[in-house]
Amino acid sequence: MRNRGYPLVQTVERWIPQARKRVDLFGIGDILCVGADVVMVQTTSYSNISSHVRKITGSPALPILRKAGIGILVHGWRKRCGRWIVREVDVS
Repeated sequence: MRNRGYPLVQTVERWIPQARKRVDLFGIGDILCVGADVVMVQTTSYSNISSHVRKITGSPALPILRKAGIGILVHGWRKRCGRWIVREVDVS
């Protein structure tokens, strides 16, 4: 995301050791990117893109984030021919 012009990129997902699980920002974001605009990114495997899109679209935080003008992307990663490639879905 830094290559796209976001000088501030930070992982905002938290690890809760007592529960042994990760918690996303507002239940939907792993990475927060700030530049001329603000974008939250949910990262996942390629095969789990649709389940994360469903989770985000059902989130009560989504309308508030949209109203605030925060973009929401899902990045699904897979390895092809020895290289990592990403499929991006815009849920904004």
